[in-house]
Amino acid sequence: MRVLIMCDMEGVSGIVVWEQVIGGAAMFEEGRHLYTEEVNAAVRGAKAAGASEIVVVDCHGAGKGWNFNSLIPEQLDPDCQWVAHHAWGRYTEMWERGCDACLLVGMHARNDTPNGVLCHTISTVQYKNLWFNDDLVGETGVNAALNGHYGVPVAFVTGDEAVCHEARELLGDSLPTVAVKRGLSRYSACQIPPRRAREMIEHAAENALKDACSRQPYVPARPTAIRVEVGALDSLSPFKGRAGVEMTGPLTAVSRADDWMTAWNQFWPFI
Repeated sequence: MRVLIMCDMEGVSGIVVWEQVIGGAAMFEEGRHLYTEEVNAAVRGAKAAGASEIVVVDCHGAGKGWNFNSLIPEQLDPDCQWVAHHAWGRYTEMWERGCDACLLVGMHARNDTPNGVLCHTISTVQYKNLWFNDDLVGETGVNAALNGHYGVPVAFVTGDEAVCHEARELLGDSLPTVAVKRGLSRYSACQIPPRRAREMIEHAAENALKDACSRQPYVPARPTAIRVEVGALDSLSPFKGRAGVEMTGPLTAVSRADDWMTAWNQFWPFI
């Protein structure tokens, strides 16, 4: 069994403020430690489930040299490989060679989610809402669709209660999730201590992968429309002039294509 782990920082136990997830901020090193250890828990679970190859992809945009490069190398479980500093969603090697399941670790809820800890969609300053056809999605949905394009199911999701609810709403009520904290506001949470959270993630990953064959990939219906609503007039400028992308209002744009990946490539260039 070959397993891909896509991970983010905001949904990790112990992380509640931007200073823990922005590269170079005073609390960032603490955040990196918490982040790496939750990823290690998922790696251990995958190994216990019989994974023969595990690839971890850092999906957290921390800024500067830490962009998609926030895991602590010396602290990572030696039985995985990890991808660092690669454009978000553009590592395709494992999907193309054959992947059995994906684990999403440390996810956060989409923008404007009540009690979603550090909730946002892609960018805290640009994107307000994102839809795949009629599905209102956050980054969990983007990661699920990327995997789904290659026929790979998401086997489980970890993060706060809000993103776990979001994931089950999109991917099915039976999706295994691990809520490591319950948001009290965007910047506070009632949390499970990290050591216990890691035990929960490890056991859930093992059990989810043993049943991964029962999960279906998330593939938005064809033809596909990807719609974005931005928060300010100037935030729509990067979408203007792109092939296949239409400005549909002062704050909205839509990318249409025969399939999701084509629509996504028009919407999200190779950056």
